[in-house]
Amino acid sequence: MEALRQMILSQGKGIGSDIVKVDMFLNHRIDTKLLFAMGEAWADEFRGEKPDLVLTVEASGIAMAVAAAHALGDIPVVFAKKSNTAVLSQETVQAGVYSFTHKTQNTIRIERKYLPEGSRVLIIDDFLADGQAVEGMMNLCQQQKAEVIGVGIAVEKGFQEGGTKLREAGIHLKSLAIVDGIENGEIILRPEDD
Repeated sequence: MEALRQMILSQGKGIGSDIVKVDMFLNHRIDTKLLFAMGEAWADEFRGEKPDLVLTVEASGIAMAVAAAHALGDIPVVFAKKSNTAVLSQETVQAGVYSFTHKTQNTIRIERKYLPEGSRVLIIDDFLADGQAVEGMMNLCQQQKAEVIGVGIAVEKGFQEGGTKLREAGIHLKSLAIVDGIENGEIILRPEDD
C-alpha cells in the first residue's frame, strides 16, 4: 500500500537491526486518514471471504481492526485481552503469546461468547515479526471451532519468520508493507510487486 510505504519511509525509523519505529503515525499517534485507507485495503482483499468478525489483540491492533471492520460493513471487532479483569467471566479461551516488542510472555484471553463457534474470523494486527500474536489468536479460534479466513498486517518484518510460516501453512496473508531490513537506521522496504 503506497500511502503506508511513503509514511514509513518519511516518518519511520529503524532502531538497531530489528526495531521498526512507526509510532508517530501507526500505533501511538494515529494518522486517521491512513488508518481508514488501510481498513479499505484489507476490506478489498478479504471481502470475498465473508468474515463475520475481526479479531485482534489489545492495544495497538484495535484501531486497525475497527477500520477494517467498518470497511467490511460494520462487522464486530473482538480483541483478546492481555490481562485478567474482574469483569471477565470464567468462560474464556486462552493462549500464551510472547511479545517481541515488549520482550514479555502474555496470556491472551477472550470470553467464549464473543467468538462463537463457526465464526469466520479475519485477524488484523499492526506488526508481524515471528508470528506469535497471530498464532495465539489462531489458537483461540481453533479452541472455539471458528475459521480463520485471513490475516491482515500493517507492517510485516520480512526478515523474521512469521510471514513465511503463515504463507507456508496456506494462510491468506495480506501485509500492507513489508520491511526487508534496517541499514544504518534506514528502513528498507520490499517492492510492492513481491
